[in-house]
Amino acid sequence: MTQFYGLPVLTFPQASSPVPLPDDPASVAWRMESNLYAGNEALKDYWDRFTGAVPLEEVRALIFGATWYDEDGVPDEVIDMLVELSPRLTALEALFLGDVHFEECEISWMGQSDLAPLLEAYPRLRELGVRGGKDLGFPVLRHEGLRTLRFETGGLPARVTRNVAASDLPSLEYLELWLGDEYYGCDTTMEDLRPLLTGERLPSLRHLGLQNSQFQDEIAAAVAHAPVVPRLASLRLSMGLLDDEGAAALLNGQPLTHLRFLDLHHHYLGDAMMLRVWDALEPAGVRVDLTAQEEGDYLDEDREESIRYIAVAE
Repeated sequence: MTQFYGLPVLTFPQASSPVPLPDDPASVAWRMESNLYAGNEALKDYWDRFTGAVPLEEVRALIFGATWYDEDGVPDEVIDMLVELSPRLTALEALFLGDVHFEECEISWMGQSDLAPLLEAYPRLRELGVRGGKDLGFPVLRHEGLRTLRFETGGLPARVTRNVAASDLPSLEYLELWLGDEYYGCDTTMEDLRPLLTGERLPSLRHLGLQNSQFQDEIAAAVAHAPVVPRLASLRLSMGLLDDEGAAALLNGQPLTHLRFLDLHHHYLGDAMMLRVWDALEPAGVRVDLTAQEEGDYLDEDREESIRYIAVAE
């Protein structure tokens, strides 16, 4: 990540490679990354040095990357540290857990943690992003502060989806769920998502992403008649197995011309259906992303059978 919460990202330097720190700690999103395999200092020493060098009461945004979050990481320890320091991190508004790319760790291997203590400790947190779904927990709660909630996973557990849907999040404006592949932990079903589509517990929701799914057509068909859609400004149904059937359901459902943005990138639409979508929406001012048109991979030269893939799985 180079930008987070509208701020440039600054990785807190290692002791062996000191750089001048900004005069205003609120002007950057602070990224915690310590590559132990490259001989960097121990995680605790690194964190203690950060908490001693930076006025925590002025920090607005924090990011944790490798090796805090990978298959050998310590996500529970990160939660404990943040909870312990909540009396000092009084200005913290945005947090991202797991800013790790695939060369450091596959997304399906990344360990996460129960987020309940964190959300309880930071009632004024406005943005929370999480990458990786392994061992992830989200409580049923009422949180007045959250405006943005993102789960980037190769397999989102149903327990997380259900608890998000059952929570009262009156200020939430942006919700994005990468559902993933059942082989990598997604047991979320359409029935788990339906409460979100009513919008009853999300009165401020304006941006919804239900994406990276193997049942993207089914999601599109449900969204086509969902009560929450008329008040959305943007809708993301991208990264999954959306094909002509799902796109036709969208076009035949309720009007979408009020949207500012419809994200359908990484899809399996034919050329004719892509033109139908553009012709139906772009003249009304809707920006439609139909990039990354996929065709599937053939099993072998003799069998004309293709396999379709979501964008992010392992």
